[in-house]
Amino acid sequence: MSGVVTGDAVVLGLQPARLPSRALAVLIDLVVVWAVYLLVMIGLALATASLDEAAATAVSIASFLLVLVGAPIAVETLSHGRSLGKLACGLRVVRDDGGPIRFRHALVRGAMGVVEILMTFGVVACIASLVSERGRRLGDVFAGTLVVRERIPAARALVVPPPPPWLVGRFAGLDLSAVPEPLWLEIRQYLTRARELDPFVGRRLAERLADELVARTGTPPPPGVPADAFLAGVVAERQARDSRRAFAPAAEGLPAAPAVAAPVVMPPVVPHGVPPVGPAGGESGPRVTGFAPPA
Repeated sequence: MSGVVTGDAVVLGLQPARLPSRALAVLIDLVVVWAVYLLVMIGLALATASLDEAAATAVSIASFLLVLVGAPIAVETLSHGRSLGKLACGLRVVRDDGGPIRFRHALVRGAMGVVEILMTFGVVACIASLVSERGRRLGDVFAGTLVVRERIPAARALVVPPPPPWLVGRFAGLDLSAVPEPLWLEIRQYLTRARELDPFVGRRLAERLADELVARTGTPPPPGVPADAFLAGVVAERQARDSRRAFAPAAEGLPAAPAVAAPVVMPPVVPHGVPPVGPAGGESGPRVTGFAPPA
């Protein structure tokens, strides 16, 4: 796994992109960019035929910078890390914390890409990707970014098992603000791989994680609750809070349901001189008369 954790301590199920897929994406991008650059140069050659040599050289340099350097930076910024080659290969550029990149990240990656891809024919980028543990080139290191795979087989996706039904909602008042992100990552990794561990080792690991969680929250688990169930219940509560925060703005924007007024029941108007009839056909209740006609 990539080890990328969001600001809400949610582990992203993404894997770092390796050299073959990244090289294929860069190759697709270069083919597209060079094709656009050649078309632009042909158009500029026809448009600047009457200019002198110095002006033609300045236009050529400006077109090189705009097409081969500025265009990839603009595409990555507007698409949040998905160029044409990365989109075809199922890759994406993200920040180290898993968030979408901004203009400054794309600018640093594009500026370093001129040196390690264009000027050295990709040799420096390949060496850096092979040496890096997560396959990052120098542009990713300086920009604080990471290229990850967006499309992974469904069988590899690890889902945290739900807690026991009798623990759902038991930790609604627990303060989780002091729990660090590395601890959330360890707990999630344990819960997703608990069945693969030795029972004794898994129990000791769950107890250690539960003790660290209690030290951060200041609230011990309920009596008789096993350590693994306690961890699952707390993680489920954190996920429920994240879901409420994510969907709360959308719910607040919905229009309120119109209030339905209760029906008003009016007493029947009885003709003058006719007594009301009860359920058994006899008179019931006091005698009610209607409005007497005017004399």
